[in-house]
Amino acid sequence: MEHRLVRAVEEALGWDGPGLLGKEFAWGKISDLGVVERLLTPSRLLDMVMRRSLANPQFRFFKGGAELHPDAYLDRQVTPRGQAIPMVDIRRVGGLLREGATLVLDQSNVFDPTMEAACRAMQWWSREHVQANVYLTTNDASGFDLHWDDHDVLIVQLAGEKQWEVRETSRPVPMFRDAERNNTPSEDIVWTGTMKTGDVMHIPRGYWHAATRVGNGDGHSTHVTFGFAKRTAVSWLTWLADWSRQEEVFRHDLDRWSSPEEREAQKRLLATEASHLVDVRTPEEFLRLREQEAPPGRHVPFLDIFGPLQSVVCVSEFPPLIKEEDETVAVLAAGKKLTFMCKALPGLRMLLSGHPVQLDEAARLVGAEIETLAKILVKEELCASLTPELSSGYTGLVTSAGS
Repeated sequence: MEHRLVRAVEEALGWDGPGLLGKEFAWGKISDLGVVERLLTPSRLLDMVMRRSLANPQFRFFKGGAELHPDAYLDRQVTPRGQAIPMVDIRRVGGLLREGATLVLDQSNVFDPTMEAACRAMQWWSREHVQANVYLTTNDASGFDLHWDDHDVLIVQLAGEKQWEVRETSRPVPMFRDAERNNTPSEDIVWTGTMKTGDVMHIPRGYWHAATRVGNGDGHSTHVTFGFAKRTAVSWLTWLADWSRQEEVFRHDLDRWSSPEEREAQKRLLATEASHLVDVRTPEEFLRLREQEAPPGRHVPFLDIFGPLQSVVCVSEFPPLIKEEDETVAVLAAGKKLTFMCKALPGLRMLLSGHPVQLDEAARLVGAEIETLAKILVKEELCASLTPELSSGYTGLVTSAGS
């Protein structure tokens, strides 16, 4: 999938692919501001939260450096049957933003098709799970105090301005669940400055950072943080522990009451078998299977009672693996392996490209059989029907597959 945002971020940071993700701090400017405005505007963000049932902690407000109680910005609308539905109180939200506050919406990609498509593009690019959190700060409000994240982030300034300070790590590659606490900020400042519309910044895991508008007076800032949940060696070891259940030697009880010689023999046997497991189940296999077994993203189900299938897009979390095997082609994605005849290869490459596909146009390019392939891939949930709402998330950012 070729997404304008991915290309713009690479150009802004001087990257050639995702290899530097998580390696070092980086800052740059996106030259194509049309991409930034197309992603999300403050008014679209407010419209998004107004029309949905949201709850804390996914939707939060901060003022004066403290998190507000949900009653300050959420209300419960009571149906005629007496059922209470939590909704955003948009009048209170407007009042808070006029006074100066910070609005936080986690996982905006769950609610907005443009953010959904952007996150999917980032996932295909990085081969890591990605979510997009949005932050709107108004007037003189502060953001979060100095803190660190347990994942790598790419920050895109969508509108307005905000001051940032970024510091080095005080504990190398800290984790959410770790062997020791990481509470003392580093004194080594990496970067201080103002993020303006179109600026992009990469902060690796563990780098301390803070952002604020204190002292700026009237105005606002809207930025999106793409969080990359990369796998670690601890993730691999946890995966190995699950695989160990397949071997009988690891399912036996640990010997507690036998002689020292027998306990030592068991320890040597376990060490030998564990070493064999490490050799057989490599980190490369762990990452490969993690991609192939990831369930597909959320999508509106296709129902032919609403009309024929006209356009589709691939919705697998990661790029499907297409393997040519003698006289067949295998597709591995979403925990499935689908097998097709070799003549299906051109159609499969188009349908699984991550780009929207208009089936009537595609049929003229690769043959009428692409409609049958599309129905199979939709049924197996590797592709989804391109509804007008989903299509809007790609418009102007991802070209169609036939272009």
